Amino acid sequence: MTNPGSPTGGSAHITGPLNWERAGKSGPPLAFVHPNPTDHDVWIYQMAHFSSWCRTIGIDLPGYGRSPHCLPGVTMAEIAAAAWRAVDDIAGPDEPTILAGCSVGVAVVLHMAAQQPGRTSAILLSGCSYRPEGKPFAANRIAQYEAIGILNRRRHFREVISESFAASPLGQYFAELFLERNDTADPGSIIEMFRALGEPDPEETFDTRTPVLIITGSEDSSHASAFRLRDRMAGSELVTLEGAGHACQLEQPWAWDAAALEFLRRNGILGQIVPT
Repeated sequence: MTNPGSPTGGSAHITGPLNWERAGKSGPPLAFVHPNPTDHDVWIYQMAHFSSWCRTIGIDLPGYGRSPHCLPGVTMAEIAAAAWRAVDDIAGPDEPTILAGCSVGVAVVLHMAAQQPGRTSAILLSGCSYRPEGKPFAANRIAQYEAIGILNRRRHFREVISESFAASPLGQYFAELFLERNDTADPGSIIEMFRALGEPDPEETFDTRTPVLIITGSEDSSHASAFRLRDRMAGSELVTLEGAGHACQLEQPWAWDAAALEFLRRNGILGQIVPT
């Protein structure tokens, strides 16, 4: 199921409602927010698998998929509010929702949780870090997209997956899948999101009392900093996927899903499948 893409529902710096796709007819909402430079299909395995228990919704950030552009001045809080409006399309305003994010999606879902803490039942994070001292990588990405434009997406994607996955037929397949969509991607929006991401994160976004699971790939450049995030977020748990890169849910979906399912079941958020 895809959203109808109505012309309303935007914000001051986002030109319309975010695009989303859904799988699953029943169960709690589970929202997936993707990293740069992919789109919601980076969660393709989880969207399919978790639809056994949940109404899964994959959200395209501004400038990706069929989502609208964002304008200079956009903030992570603004993108998070737009993502909640996407969730509202499939869920009631008070329904407990599981939030999952990777990379820039981590910043989005942490802002989402801070905006509606009573509605957030669990948080699943990958490709994540705690960097209160700053994020120099954001400025580097901005410079790359300003110099090369959307063609930088190929280099960028190869840098968010492990070398072994990038060299595999499946890794090459996914690279081409995302690059085939370059005509719907907007480098200006990517740049503006990196500017927003480069701003310091409000410390209160790390103070959630919601159950948090961090799943990190050992080959992720932010792997060491994921442990700093675990230490900063009291009560959070961390699982390492050996050999996986930044987008570890795409590289090792069997391991990512198993860790997430065990965590959600142990915290009473998801039940077992009952055979019929």
